[in-house]
Amino acid sequence: MRIVTLPGDGIGPEVTEEAVRCLDRIAQIRGLTFSFEARDFGGAAIDAIGRPLPEATLAACRQADAVLLGAVGGPQWDGARERPEAGLLALRQALGLYANLRPGRVVPGLEALSPLRPELARDVDILVVRELTGGLYFGARTEGEEAATDTCAYTREEVERVAHVAFRAARSRRGRLTSVDKANVLATSRLWRRTVTEVARDYPDVTLDHLYVDAAAMALVTRPGSFDVILTENLFGDILSDELSVIGGSLGLLGSASIGAGGPGLFEPIHGSAPDIAGQDVANPTGALMSAAMLLDHIGHADLGRVLVDSVEHVLLTGERTRDLGGTAGCAAFGAAVREVLTERLAMAAAA
Repeated sequence: MRIVTLPGDGIGPEVTEEAVRCLDRIAQIRGLTFSFEARDFGGAAIDAIGRPLPEATLAACRQADAVLLGAVGGPQWDGARERPEAGLLALRQALGLYANLRPGRVVPGLEALSPLRPELARDVDILVVRELTGGLYFGARTEGEEAATDTCAYTREEVERVAHVAFRAARSRRGRLTSVDKANVLATSRLWRRTVTEVARDYPDVTLDHLYVDAAAMALVTRPGSFDVILTENLFGDILSDELSVIGGSLGLLGSASIGAGGPGLFEPIHGSAPDIAGQDVANPTGALMSAAMLLDHIGHADLGRVLVDSVEHVLLTGERTRDLGGTAGCAAFGAAVREVLTERLAMAAAA
């Protein structure tokens, strides 16, 4: 399996390194062959060649089985002609990655880390499926000193394909899907609601309900346990998944996957580049490790992804935590602790 790594900016290289080390450990123990190829991306690529997504990087990603991203961005590129984030949007579009999967889960035993009351945080396990290549972020726009416009546009096909991803995910989980829109105001949302309702006929085993985005935002913090899978468009998904991410206690805990119709998936922690702590060995690599677990699932090794997740959660529950979770472990030390548990669990599984 060929895995292209895009360490990117800030803490990206540090957390990506820990994820690669865990994947490499799994490969060694299980007799797999993972080939890792690092490429410039984001701000690092702007500094190197003047563009956030070099042609060589894009070509390597297209030929890969999976892409593992660290983080992009930083204040040194604010106001610049080329911005690191533009490379991420371009990469998603070039690879046809139209569905973003953002899990939000409170690890049992870590409810005290959540800003919500423990009884609300308990058993929260939500997957947000966000449409990723349409809507306001990719619509026509104008920008002037006195006026500006951003166009939100969706086609039936764009809604159908991401809806199928969400329904299949719900079918493999608890069988509930909530579609989020603003159909009382927006024409695109009315198309969205009609199309999702039609797709639902193919999944009679999945219960579908609809919520306006403002009601969904409130419900995420008042009754998060009532959600299973949330399906929504690009802008709403960006906002709601970030809201969901804090329920678990830290942005550093969660990974994500962006997938399309075949081709490589893109896997990345949901946190930013955190330039204020870059290079200090204090970043939390959990999000990168969870992204690596999703990568394993995507390339046909779901069992190994589950072992990696279980190993990470075991370390979190036994007290080895990074600074953002109230602990003292550094990024490298946390990764090493996970690899130790991972090695033991893989050895036990092999012996059984």
